[in-house]
Amino acid sequence: MDSAAKDEMQPELSPGPEWPEQERAEQLARGAALKWASGIFYRPEQLARLGQYRSREVQRTCSLEARLKSVVQSYLEGVQTGVWQLAQAIEAVQGTREALSQARGLLQGMSQALRTLQPLRERVAQYKQLQAMSHLLPRLRAVPAAVAHTQTLIDAQQFLEAYMSLRELEQLREDTWAPLGGLELPVFQGLDLLFEALGQAVEAAAGAAGKLAREDPALLVAAVRVAEVETGRTTPLGQVPRDWRQRCLRALQEGLEQTHFGSPLLPAPGALPGWLEALRVALPVELATAEALVAPCCPPQYNVVQLWAHTLHSGLRRSLQHLLAGPELEAADAFALLHWALHVYLGQEMMGSLELGPEADVSQLEPLLTLENIEQLEATFVANVQASVSQWLQNALDGEVAEWGREQGPNTDPSGSYYSPMPAIVLQILEENIRVASLVSESLQQRVHGMALSELGIFLRSFSDALIRFSRDHLRGKAMVPHYVPYLLAALNHQSALSSSVSVLQLDGAPSGALAPVEAALDKLQRRICRLVLEALQVELQPLFADLPSRQWLSSPELLESVCERTGRFCRDFGRVRNPTVQLLLAEAERAVVLQYLRALMQGRLVCRGDERTQAAERLRHDAAQLQQLFLGLGLEENAHCAPVLLALRELLNLRDPALLGLEVAGLQQQFPDVSEDHVSALLGLRGDLSREQQLAALSSLQAALPPSPASRRALFSLVPAPAPAPASCLPSGSCARARLLSE
Repeated sequence: MDSAAKDEMQPELSPGPEWPEQERAEQLARGAALKWASGIFYRPEQLARLGQYRSREVQRTCSLEARLKSVVQSYLEGVQTGVWQLAQAIEAVQGTREALSQARGLLQGMSQALRTLQPLRERVAQYKQLQAMSHLLPRLRAVPAAVAHTQTLIDAQQFLEAYMSLRELEQLREDTWAPLGGLELPVFQGLDLLFEALGQAVEAAAGAAGKLAREDPALLVAAVRVAEVETGRTTPLGQVPRDWRQRCLRALQEGLEQTHFGSPLLPAPGALPGWLEALRVALPVELATAEALVAPCCPPQYNVVQLWAHTLHSGLRRSLQHLLAGPELEAADAFALLHWALHVYLGQEMMGSLELGPEADVSQLEPLLTLENIEQLEATFVANVQASVSQWLQNALDGEVAEWGREQGPNTDPSGSYYSPMPAIVLQILEENIRVASLVSESLQQRVHGMALSELGIFLRSFSDALIRFSRDHLRGKAMVPHYVPYLLAALNHQSALSSSVSVLQLDGAPSGALAPVEAALDKLQRRICRLVLEALQVELQPLFADLPSRQWLSSPELLESVCERTGRFCRDFGRVRNPTVQLLLAEAERAVVLQYLRALMQGRLVCRGDERTQAAERLRHDAAQLQQLFLGLGLEENAHCAPVLLALRELLNLRDPALLGLEVAGLQQQFPDVSEDHVSALLGLRGDLSREQQLAALSSLQAALPPSPASRRALFSLVPAPAPAPASCLPSGSCARARLLSE
């Protein structure tokens, strides 16, 4: 393509733009056109259509120029029209300005004329006021007399007449207020005070509604009607509405509270039950009066019965809260308040009375005592009762302990058993407190029940400690008691009585193990008393067993006869102990005698020679029969005897064939599993006819014997100390008896 053709394709460019943005836009347009042209005519075969492109671009250019001319022409025509309209608007504004200037001048002239007429206008207003006052003057002259008369009516409690007179005076004030331009005459200045006096009189009547309903119901009706009319009346503008209905309701409530709970003094200690009893009588009477007398005097929307019930309840609740915030109540007062609030107050005697209609709506009353109040009262009651119970129990124990040193024996009941009222007193005190607590609530009953069991446990420990001191002082000679054992037996009867009757403290529905700690303490007390009795028996029998076994013992039964005689004399008072404790005591006494017998045998003071072994076996048989006969005579059941152990030892001594000793020893272990090698060695040593090898063979049978059955286990030999060999003869392992035989 030659340069001439390129010049023809490029459009003419207008002179450079005045703004850089325009120049940049033209450069971009020119670049875009060149790019388009280079793309179209890049290949030679497209140059043949150059003429077609040229003619089409010429047509397009002409069309654009025509459109631009049309737009410019239309724009110029709009500008011309706007300029013409602006010229017309300027002419109209100038005309309006001239008219306003003329109006301003006229207004200034009228203002000057009005200022000259102002005195005349004031005179006209004064004339109208004088004209109105001339018409109202006769009525205004009567206002002071009407005010005084109204005050008289208020003082005479003629509420309706006083209210009508006040309404007339107020209407007269309204009639004079508008003509006087809002000016209030001095004659009406006391009218608001008079209204307030009437309101206070109506309040006072409402506050004494209960009394007026009985003595002068017409006066109460008049007061309520005045309050209702004044509350429903539309007040004039600028006057505060008088809501006398609310004032009446508030006066009703305050009057009720002042009547029954107005005294600032709290009931004195011990006077609370009387105060609550007075309320129990007064409040139902007050509610009955409200339903029968006050309610007919008041509009239905007053809900008089419900108002009475809720007001009395609120006043009582505040009084009780104030009472509980003061000094801590005594136990009797706390119990009376709990029982009264939880049972009497909402019961049929008071707020739940069947005579009260549904208007009272007592179901909506909030609880008289909160949960915190109940918790506080229960804690106070339990703490005070616990202190009293502790003191009562201590006094009962002190009285019982004081009798232990008497010159005469314990008291007996008609059956001959030792008897004291102390167990019955203790249980009666505790049971009575639990029963009384059940009258209030289950929670208080459970608290008192726990307290009672705790105090009973403390009492049993104190009783046990007192017995120990009693026994220690007697045995040490500090206080010789002439009837030491009988009083121990009486204490055993006390424990038996407590054990047999402690079930009265079991609450219905309580877990079966609730009394387990007390029962365990009673069992421990029983064992301790039995141990003290048996210690006294051992002190008496110990000198008699000092010569057993001996050759005197082999040849004469006098030694055991002395033991049986003294034991029988000691146990003669056991018959004054009630069953089944007497059986336990006899069994323990027999066990104590047998244990003393076994201890003597284990001392090794006798070694049989010749026929002495046969004599010893016969003596064991005779002694066993004598002991068994003694305790059978005392009333011990045969299956509880321990004396048959002597017969087993007799067989061990009486056996003639030493080869069978192993079987006999094994049989002894089956009957008495707690027998040890040291015990068997001591018994074998008593025979005096066995060699070391024979004794070792017999002892070895203890190791080879089968374990005894649990049913045959009886603790007997474990309570008997085995003979103590010389320390040098004991080996580090194995029994001392086996070691001693091996070392010989």
